[in-house]
Amino acid sequence: MTKGLIALLLLLLAPLTLPAQVDTTQIHRYTTRATLYGAGFTNVFDTYLSPQAYKGVDFRLSRENMRMTKLWDNHVSEQNFFQADLGYTHNRVDNNNTLSALVNWTYGLHYQFRLTQNFKLLAGALIDANGGFVYNLRNGNNPASARAYLNLDASGMAIWHLRIKRYPIVLRYQANLPVLGLMFSPHFGQSYYDIFTQGNSGGVVQFTSLHNQPSLRQMLSADFPIGTTRFRLTYMADLQQSNVNHIKTHTYSHVFMVGVVKELYRLKGRRQSALPPTVGAY
Repeated sequence: MTKGLIALLLLLLAPLTLPAQVDTTQIHRYTTRATLYGAGFTNVFDTYLSPQAYKGVDFRLSRENMRMTKLWDNHVSEQNFFQADLGYTHNRVDNNNTLSALVNWTYGLHYQFRLTQNFKLLAGALIDANGGFVYNLRNGNNPASARAYLNLDASGMAIWHLRIKRYPIVLRYQANLPVLGLMFSPHFGQSYYDIFTQGNSGGVVQFTSLHNQPSLRQMLSADFPIGTTRFRLTYMADLQQSNVNHIKTHTYSHVFMVGVVKELYRLKGRRQSALPPTVGAY
């Protein structure tokens, strides 16, 4: 009876163990890098510039690096994600346009719960930095609105390696939720000249949380090989909004992206094959 219980326990824990042939001291040198390009729909609203919402097209590029670290016995992965987008939008009556741009950089750590050999859940936190602008093409006074905010995000991820017949696919879902942060925002009706030239900068940096910046970034992606190249298709729902200093803003973007994924070994001039999903960052 006792031997049977021990055998059952070993069978359940087997998917969580590291393959014997993998040198675990070198896991942190393997990096999964993805570079993507895409376009989609965006909805931009900023009461500092206009009481109307502007809708149009969003062009976006992103670059992501993921690798394992040595933390917590090789169970913590590092994610370094950069994206930039450019939006061109028009109002409801189509007599005015805005141009918007935003750069976003996140860096974070996730603890990996390897539930099976091919499926894992990740939970962690990210530093989330954002900067950009919205420019109204017809406004005379205050034609532009700056966007600058820094957040600490809670982040979760699910990664599933599967095969359809013999064809390998990797599915990933990720959600980032800003929990605490700081945001730059003028007061309603206050000019940037008043802030930066006259020195009336009191209260233009405000604490943010779920009560005044309820935002969410979500990504759903699929990796698949064609020949010797690995491609990634991604749908991103980037939902940013705020209500600070009596100014309401939102940017709701739905973007489809495509690009190439590479497995790199962190040593100049060398490239290695991908790690097994039980130990790889992705």
